[in-house]
Amino acid sequence: MTISPAEVPTSEAARVGPGPLVCPLDLRARSAAALVGFLASTPRILQDEALSLSSETVRSRASAVMAELSAGAVHVISTTWTIPLPWFALVDPAQRRVVLASAQDDPERQVSWRVAMADARRRIARALEVVKRSLGDDGPAKVLADTGRWLEHFHPHSAVELDYGGLVQLLEDKDLLEDTSAADVNAIIDALEADDAEEVALRYETLREFWGELARRERHG
Repeated sequence: MTISPAEVPTSEAARVGPGPLVCPLDLRARSAAALVGFLASTPRILQDEALSLSSETVRSRASAVMAELSAGAVHVISTTWTIPLPWFALVDPAQRRVVLASAQDDPERQVSWRVAMADARRRIARALEVVKRSLGDDGPAKVLADTGRWLEHFHPHSAVELDYGGLVQLLEDKDLLEDTSAADVNAIIDALEADDAEEVALRYETLREFWGELARRERHG
């Protein structure tokens, strides 16, 4: 994937470029990571049906591929069926890009945010500090800490994109347009900092309702 620095919103304290900005897809490493995740989350009977080799052999080979990244990191990380909510702390909710297409399976259909690396690191660091103070080191704080470490692998004048990927094909236009996930997560961080438990609960309920529907689809197909 290639984009121009002009396509990335920046704060006065951030710089992006020079361009073009190129994001390698890292397909081999990401496939290995997906295999490791599959082995960790599926029952043995399903593994035996899906794999032509033993799960031990597949895990060993996939782990060897991932070990090749010891000095770096994959440029693309992804999850299925959901977006880890702490990831929304990366972005400015006002910078959301929504492209609706005539059909839900159109590859042009998307929801995404772009942010300068310096801004992303600053936002994650602030969110981590607030969340650790309010909720401790586990759960959301661990996701934020892991995300912050991942960002440190890349050039300070690069950029980050958060997008919904194939999830846009599961959501109606109305749902995409009315989705407030990024705003809700950022509001929760502000509310935690202000010790506003009522606002935290209100925003979390909105997030639970939106992403809970996708979780139900994952469980029941």
